[in-house]
Amino acid sequence: MEAIKKKYIIDENNEKVAVQIDIETYQKMEDLLENYALVQLMKEDDSERLEVREAKEFYKKLPKEK
Repeated sequence: MEAIKKKYIIDENNEKVAVQIDIETYQKMEDLLENYALVQLMKEDDSERLEVREAKEFYKKLPKEK
């Protein structure tokens, strides 16, 4: 796993208050979290199982966040 390049934002007391990361890293993290959440949802959902093709079609129809 590669190290995350980050910059710390500090306040007037020189205490860390935020972290800044590049957009590419942020997007990778967001994708990982979405995929993890999807897997967790799939684990707790007892509805019918879909074939790969059916699952891909279903996924395409899901609303996307912008």
